[in-house]
Amino acid sequence: MLTIRVLALAAAVFLLPVAMLAAQPAPRIPVIVDTDANNELDDQHALAYVLLNGDTFRVEGVTVNATRGGGDVRGHYEEARRVMALCGVAGIPLHAGANGSFEAIRPTMRQPDFDGKAAVDFIIARAEAQPAGTRLVLLPIGKLTNIALALARSPGIAKKVRIVWLGSNYPAPGEYNQDNDPESLRYVLSVEVPFEMVVVRYGTPSGTDGIRVTPDEVKATFAGGGPRVGTPVMGRHGEAFTTFGDYSVNLFAHIKFDRTPPSRALYDVGAAAILKNPAWATSRRQGAPALVGTQWEDRVGNTRMITIWENFNRDAIVADFVRTLQSPVVARP
Repeated sequence: MLTIRVLALAAAVFLLPVAMLAAQPAPRIPVIVDTDANNELDDQHALAYVLLNGDTFRVEGVTVNATRGGGDVRGHYEEARRVMALCGVAGIPLHAGANGSFEAIRPTMRQPDFDGKAAVDFIIARAEAQPAGTRLVLLPIGKLTNIALALARSPGIAKKVRIVWLGSNYPAPGEYNQDNDPESLRYVLSVEVPFEMVVVRYGTPSGTDGIRVTPDEVKATFAGGGPRVGTPVMGRHGEAFTTFGDYSVNLFAHIKFDRTPPSRALYDVGAAAILKNPAWATSRRQGAPALVGTQWEDRVGNTRMITIWENFNRDAIVADFVRTLQSPVVARP
């Protein structure tokens, strides 16, 4: 009997570390969100989604750039700051990036204070700081200017990053983020760096344009969501808020809805969501196409490979966004 008890005890001691090992959470994904936050409203929701999934993402920082909508980079910086404050984050850096285009800024990068320097240098520093075997995810949900400048300024970071970009109607022409700085996209496509396009495809269900919400859904499921902060935050339309969910309702109240039934796309949320759960879309690897003028040209046999993300599970992504607001885990550095 004593022998049986000893063997049972030994087995329990042996199995305990195995059980503890199995219970360990998955490593958090290191990410920098690069955003034109003041453009409309999808950027704010994607940023909040990342910031309130702190058990999934290790948010190393937020960088901003300016696109045609939302004013210069200061307006985008202030909107990102509002969202970060409403999400209750602390200690996560926020840096202003490029006002101008890649083509205009690149020749000036030897100057001590070129356009976008704070964001570009931050991206480089965080990429270089990644431990061996880890890639920093760069999540640009606006134009690619800051990312292209960082690669041009420090080509070695191509081995330390993974770029997941929300943009393009590929294989169709056009799309807002792409058109704001096509030269930055051409540069990234020319560099051997892991590059993934989360396609938008206006008017088609296969792109993030299909991740749509109605005004009634927003009011019913977003209102009051997220952590409640102690100090009210003034929104860009003048009102004060203590939760991101209430700010979301206000943002939707100042936006134009379209389609039948009237709805609005949460485009950028799709790019963050597929990082959390790749099963919420389909992906395929292919040779990188070339952007010639405003048209895409496929390059048969091109060995420079990229990933295309499409066919997003709208219901799963929106449901997880709501769950995130209801049970937020605030990100930490």
